[in-house]
Amino acid sequence: MNKNLFDLTGKTALVSGASRGIGEAIAKTLAAYGAHVIVSSRKVEDCQKVADAIVAEGGRAEAWACHVGNMESIQATFDFLREKHQGKLDILVNNGAANPYFGHILDTDLGAFQKTVDVNIRGYFFMSVEAGKLMRANGGGTIVNTASVNALHPGPMQGIYSITKAAVVNMTQAFAAECAEHNIRCNALLPGFTKTKFAGALFTNDGIYQQAIARIPMKRHAEPDEMTGAVLYLVSDASSYTTGQCIVVDGGMNA
Repeated sequence: MNKNLFDLTGKTALVSGASRGIGEAIAKTLAAYGAHVIVSSRKVEDCQKVADAIVAEGGRAEAWACHVGNMESIQATFDFLREKHQGKLDILVNNGAANPYFGHILDTDLGAFQKTVDVNIRGYFFMSVEAGKLMRANGGGTIVNTASVNALHPGPMQGIYSITKAAVVNMTQAFAAECAEHNIRCNALLPGFTKTKFAGALFTNDGIYQQAIARIPMKRHAEPDEMTGAVLYLVSDASSYTTGQCIVVDGGMNA
């Protein structure tokens, strides 16, 4: 029996939305377990800070700018992987997301709708398509999509965001079903109430914050580091027979 089920040595991982929050925590964890991590988000200087921190801890990482809401940027990212990494990609973590609108669903404008859909659905889809093509050529790989507990129950004032995260759950299952024959596994992380800059509106509105805490049996919010164990499991050999699944990490909110 392999006693090093979580060892990622020799693996190449691309993590989007990795310049802060949950993405940063995931990137650092994957590097700590041996992966070479490509730290990606819209601003390369923010990614470089995370990559530098990983290297300072003895890990392997590099920074790359990719806006997953932009098709040209996605194409450039995979051109980069083919040129610099000879097309090697073992792990994709789709974590970059958009939530530009916080308010009543009836007041959602077209711009907010389009931006949310472009990043959270189209971006995840085509990042997975391009990654899957590389993985298929290389004999397999793993994809993890960061969805949200909002995929199960829409969050207040987060209508279109919740809708797109529900789509991510179905997308995960679709890729899992069709890509298993190529030794590609696809699963999803559904974080609960986590303190990040991205979720800032939920923490500055005391009414919504208290409402959320009241629904959590553990009576507290999560920190980004508390999401990484589930992702490590999903990208490692520990989950070799796990695909098409959604791991909810929410302090018991949906129990």
